[in-house]
Amino acid sequence: MNTLRLRILTFLFLPLITIQPASSSEQTEAVIVTATRTAQTVDDALSAVTIITRDDIERRQGQSVDDVLRGIAGLSITNNGGPGKASSMHLRGTEADHVLVLIDGVKIGSATLGTAAFQDIPLSQIDRIEVVRGPASSLYGSEAIGGVIQIFTKKGRGPTQYNFAAGFGSNNTQTTSITASGGDKRHWFSLGASRTATDSFDSCDGNTGGGCYANQPDEDGYQNLSGSIRTGYRFRNGVEVEAHGLRAVSENEFDGSSTNESENIQQAIGGNIKFSPMKAWKLTLMAGQALDASDNFLNGVYKSTFDTTRQTASIQNDFSFLSNHLFTLGADFLNDTIDSTTNYDAASRDNSGLFGQYQGKFGNHDVQFSLRGDDNEQFGRVGTGSARWGYLLRKDLKLFASYGTAFKAPTFNNLYYPSYGSASLNPEKSRSMELGLKGKSSWGNWGLNVYQTDIDQMVVYDSDVSGPNNIDAARIRGLEATLQGAHLGWSFDVALSLLDPENRSTGSNRGHELVRRARHMLRLDADRNIGKWRIGGTFMAEGERYDNLTNTRSIHGYATIDLRAEYKFMKNWRFQGRIENLTDTQYQTATHYFQPGRGFFVTLRYKFGQGETP
Repeated sequence: MNTLRLRILTFLFLPLITIQPASSSEQTEAVIVTATRTAQTVDDALSAVTIITRDDIERRQGQSVDDVLRGIAGLSITNNGGPGKASSMHLRGTEADHVLVLIDGVKIGSATLGTAAFQDIPLSQIDRIEVVRGPASSLYGSEAIGGVIQIFTKKGRGPTQYNFAAGFGSNNTQTTSITASGGDKRHWFSLGASRTATDSFDSCDGNTGGGCYANQPDEDGYQNLSGSIRTGYRFRNGVEVEAHGLRAVSENEFDGSSTNESENIQQAIGGNIKFSPMKAWKLTLMAGQALDASDNFLNGVYKSTFDTTRQTASIQNDFSFLSNHLFTLGADFLNDTIDSTTNYDAASRDNSGLFGQYQGKFGNHDVQFSLRGDDNEQFGRVGTGSARWGYLLRKDLKLFASYGTAFKAPTFNNLYYPSYGSASLNPEKSRSMELGLKGKSSWGNWGLNVYQTDIDQMVVYDSDVSGPNNIDAARIRGLEATLQGAHLGWSFDVALSLLDPENRSTGSNRGHELVRRARHMLRLDADRNIGKWRIGGTFMAEGERYDNLTNTRSIHGYATIDLRAEYKFMKNWRFQGRIENLTDTQYQTATHYFQPGRGFFVTLRYKFGQGETP
């Protein structure tokens, strides 16, 4: 779909975005922790935040993390050929490895690739996802140039509850999941297990000169078996302890000349202790370990291993003075270790960081200041900071502005991969400015954000050197508009993103667009309850993008429509059905890699709580 058609569609939908009255949205009442590392409501946040709740996941009938994140404000996704295939998140036009990803506070991802395997994270084990847009290195360190995505597993609350779901769909896709959870003021627990399997489809177009560099016309299947646990206890003296773990084991088939099968493990385990030595002082100790493991094969013959183990630990002190002032002081430690059949010149790296933050309220003014110093074993010391200001124009209207710096240490592949990496690469550094306005009323919530991010020494693939290279500068400008509301029984969730991702380096590529960033994105979700029925749909559109630095290879824009319905036929039973890509649009988000055509999926859900009669 060309840019003109997307602009016409945007123009047609904008009246709906701006005039719908509604009831209060659940998102307004939500409490988040990722934006400041402390609990705050979305109303109080001085950052642009999107929350995906468990209800959102089930209502929209997503089959993967990609499904539920695609099209949210500021987030563009590229996927290499359907379920289980590599997915990259570009947050506010930054690189895929400029997003820090956490599971229950534990940093995950591959130290060789620099990205997290979103495609392997089981959706059935997720309670909510918080997406914080904008630089966050002053609180989290390296990687958070574009923002932070934190995934929270299910946490038990209330009477013991059991959930079961089973589904079937196109391409012989099968899913099953079961969870048990519960809790009270002292104790909580959640246990879960799930399985997903699909024959899928041929992931690559068979062009041996690009993409997968192989012609292998077959079905590229995928299966995933996962489990999670989370439990905690609060003692009478207020001390709170919690432990959690998630493990997903997957098998993936794809097209490729060097490997075309993989066996993968994604694991995040951790724990924390929280207590208050005195009334105004809250202390949190956290530790965790993440594993990103991959064994790779070519036609069943073992070829390689790439394993990353990440050890993390942190101490955080929150000091509250009166009711409007909060000081945070803390320290983080990270160790990345690689175990691979590939010989890297260095196989481990430590990073330690000290950070401080102040949050205060003065009448209608809110302020937030944060500073951090990181000591990277390879690149030395780096300082980052941010300043945020908010002003309550009236009870339901808030203006906020921010400035922040961030950095990213090059990945092990970029530095050391044989015949590819360059040990002379410099860390990437960024500066970001943002101005936002958000409001709420009886008809819903809305937000408008404009921003600019300048990145120095940005690491990109350079065909001139057949490997990674630092480009002098990149400038990314963007606008985001969001609305959540309802009218005449219909609920709406709308996200519009406009992006100008420009290569500002010297040389022939100056003025070109950065690769694989769509300049325009629009997502519209609409749902309605009708008695025991709930019906809805999603309209998703993305504009044209380029797949190389020279902007000579373009990827066409596209638009898709998904329809869904749900019927509650007994107190504890629900039947759901979804048609994906109703118009059978043929599109790609990365050159040579197919995306799903028209498909269907049906799910049977059962929920039984303590004290109920099945």
